[in-house]
Amino acid sequence: MERSVSKSKFKPRSLEYFREIESTGEALIITDRGQPVLKIVPFSDDFGKAIEKLRNVVIKYDGPEEPVATEDWESLK
Repeated sequence: MERSVSKSKFKPRSLEYFREIESTGEALIITDRGQPVLKIVPFSDDFGKAIEKLRNVVIKYDGPEEPVATEDWESLK
């Protein structure tokens, strides 16, 4: 689970947070007025993991020009 911390709390302890992210491997969300604005994640040059997450998520359309989900269109009912 990703932790979050406000900008004001992050600033004086940033090195401590960086070390924690580096050791645990977990991301940290930085918030401003309660809204997420930044996400700090550990660096990884292992592109295999990133590509593996994307595997089988792309849908192939045999007829990309044809309408999709026509059964959901109110005008066709």
